Amino acid sequence: MSARIGVITFPGTLDDVDASRAVKLAGAEPVSLWHADADLKSVDAVIVPGGFSYGDYLRAGAIARFAPVMGEVVKAAEGGMPVLGICNGFQILCEAGLLPGALTRNAGLHFVCRDQWLTVENTDTAWTSRYEPGAQILIPVKNAEGRYQASEAVLDELEGEGRVVFRYSGDNPNGSQRDIAGVASANGRVVGLMPHPEHATEALTGPSDDGLGMFFSVLDSLVSA
Repeated sequence: MSARIGVITFPGTLDDVDASRAVKLAGAEPVSLWHADADLKSVDAVIVPGGFSYGDYLRAGAIARFAPVMGEVVKAAEGGMPVLGICNGFQILCEAGLLPGALTRNAGLHFVCRDQWLTVENTDTAWTSRYEPGAQILIPVKNAEGRYQASEAVLDELEGEGRVVFRYSGDNPNGSQRDIAGVASANGRVVGLMPHPEHATEALTGPSDDGLGMFFSVLDSLVSA
């Protein structure tokens, strides 16, 4: 039986269809989860996809964090369920307290949309085990509030514990502190990143198929769990 991976849809979500397609390409079953339902439908992992949940009112992710489904995600994550937050999903996971730090307006105050090289810094998470340490991967980035920020103490803690998962390689598209593109929870089961791996799953349609490694990785983690 294939793994069941939930993909949440909020009002304003844009990338749930692409995330579900990536799940399917990796050989798992995507399961649609609705923001207003406090029900994870017995999935094995959850993806919080990109977009503009609730129109980014107040600030990105601030309202979505209170959606009924997110209460269940928080409880499941605390129990060890793998959770991936992509772009707006990363913002939501930070707002929900599952990941440290915050995402703020890009340094140049412009929406950035381009293919971006990343360095894989940590391959011990539930979402990165298929990569080689230090691997360079090409993933699209598209955001207006992607500047990762945290206190120096938190940044030092993330660095010291190896919880910086992805770092921008070459140019930093949004001014994120220490070139951070993605971070993990202390147990490595929850990962958030601003770039979009679901848009890099086939060489024909994306800049690469480098993003597939994240979806294969979580399947490996579920088999070994």
